[in-house]
Amino acid sequence: MVNVRKCAIIGCGFVGAASAFSLMQSGLFSELVLIDANRDKAEGEAMDLSHGAPFARPIEISAGAYDDIADCGLIVVTAGANQKPGETRLDLVNKNVGIFKQIIPEIKKRQCEGILLVVSNPVDILTYTALKLSGFPPSRVIGSGTVLDTARLKYLLGQRLGVDSRSVHAYIIGEHGDSELAVWSSANVSGVELYRFCELCGHFEHEQNMQKLYEDVRDSAYEIIQKKGATYYGIAMAVRRIAECIMRDERSILPVSSLIEGYYGLNGICMGIPTIVGSEGVEKVVDVGLSGDEQLKLLKSAESLKKVLDTLDLS
Repeated sequence: MVNVRKCAIIGCGFVGAASAFSLMQSGLFSELVLIDANRDKAEGEAMDLSHGAPFARPIEISAGAYDDIADCGLIVVTAGANQKPGETRLDLVNKNVGIFKQIIPEIKKRQCEGILLVVSNPVDILTYTALKLSGFPPSRVIGSGTVLDTARLKYLLGQRLGVDSRSVHAYIIGEHGDSELAVWSSANVSGVELYRFCELCGHFEHEQNMQKLYEDVRDSAYEIIQKKGATYYGIAMAVRRIAECIMRDERSILPVSSLIEGYYGLNGICMGIPTIVGSEGVEKVVDVGLSGDEQLKLLKSAESLKKVLDTLDLS
């Protein structure tokens, strides 16, 4: 039986530890199990987090093993090699697919009925890998997709326009990586079309400004990695947001990565597309309107992922 109040995090590196900290503060779970190839690391993180429990809601945090995930409502996988300065997310493919070939079969053995949330990079490739190796139904395998990229876009737009970023409605879709694209055609600020709102704020030269914003979003992880070695706080908050949608059955729309079948003619690929997310995981991929240019960019993004998938042996 699934315990929806129990979550496991596999991988206790920067992202895993930050995600555990974020989820601990969320109040979503009563039990949090940390698993890492380095048992001491998992135990140390569990101890450190547990000492903050008096300042949070009641929660039991422990280091565990794969047997402890059998009844988890949510399993978050952050394990993998880190992206180094000058390295793209796709450069991580072979190392992290190899790691997933060790992790995912262990999950499959426990016949888990919870939801699998993949955060490791390259997230789209690894979400597909997890889907194929786990045997889980597609609705129960979710990648963090472009949820963080979208948050970065909303933040930068909010900063530029002098408004609360929560009032900005815009998406980054496609690969969580260099081929991602911004959907400007449907972007708005509380219902006001984006370019019109920009003009009301005294901003013109839309194409040039939007291209600069997009590039800042696309390249932000590289800049952070160059400056501090890794990114983890932003993605930890994204993990918490996805977990909220699942645990509270919010049916919110987030650009998570999941199996795409028939969206703009795409099939057999995982990438970030606005999706209704609830207690059953992926409920429906939303067919958002794209301009002709955006459709071409999406197909190009999908093609870059397909080329990588074709090189993998996931049998």
